[in-house]
Amino acid sequence: METRTFGSTGLEVSVLGFGGAPIGFLEAEQRQVTALLNTLLDEGVNLLDTAMLYMGSEELIGKAVSHRRDEFVLVTKCVNPMDPSPAAWSADAVAQAVDQALVRLRTDHLDVMLLHSCGLDTLEQGDALGALVRARQAGKIRFAGYSGDNETLAYAAALPDVAVIETSLNICDQANLASGLPKAKERELGVIAKRPLANAAWKDLSEQQGMYTDYAKPYTDRFAAMGLTPADLGFEGAPREIWPEIALRYTLSLPGVHTAIIGTTNAAHAKANLQAAAKGPLPQAALDKIRAAFLQAETASGQPWGAET
Repeated sequence: METRTFGSTGLEVSVLGFGGAPIGFLEAEQRQVTALLNTLLDEGVNLLDTAMLYMGSEELIGKAVSHRRDEFVLVTKCVNPMDPSPAAWSADAVAQAVDQALVRLRTDHLDVMLLHSCGLDTLEQGDALGALVRARQAGKIRFAGYSGDNETLAYAAALPDVAVIETSLNICDQANLASGLPKAKERELGVIAKRPLANAAWKDLSEQQGMYTDYAKPYTDRFAAMGLTPADLGFEGAPREIWPEIALRYTLSLPGVHTAIIGTTNAAHAKANLQAAAKGPLPQAALDKIRAAFLQAETASGQPWGAET
């Protein structure tokens, strides 16, 4: 497994990381998660990402691999991005979230704690990030950061106490290429790309599970408007089989991206992603065609395609 230096943190991270949302939202069983995560660690995946929002994901991860804690970079997020109230993002609420994450993940420290898509006003007010700074000073976390998109991401990436960002970057979501990613690269931040498979935008919406139907729709619509085929990019094979590889390799080709997190409960899918990542970046001609298709479709839509939060 290829590794990359994680910005200026001094950490080395595998280009493929594990995203813990599906194991929570899809209610995976502990035995299944334990087998999957231990297999990924054995294969060299060394970054695990989760969040307190992900309905039991932290607990599942803690039970599965806490005995191998020195083998991976542990990233989690707080608080609840669906609650914009000031009380939800107070210093006390964030400090409590850090302590709860330590318990649920069965560890004495978090490598990275990210503020989970809070609003620009919360970042400007400063209490939430200040609480992470104090947690860092107390040894509870090693690095503080922000997970989010668009103008709020660009603002966060410029803050001195932010060392890591997590943001949407994929074939159907390229807005952050022009703002947040350049700032992160300039400041040598660790960069985690989320949704690198674009929520499987090539699938029909009827095939998406539960909440993922609505979650996938913006990318599905964009993908259709872009009108690309694998053959356009120099690939052969059945589209449903080859698009995941193209999408993942696209995201890993973007300058400044250190790791892309894949959320799955399926061991076979995880193995396919490992094989795709091992093939390295896409050819420049393919990257150029994807970018051109995105910009052309965005222009035709008559409105900017902002990043999906």
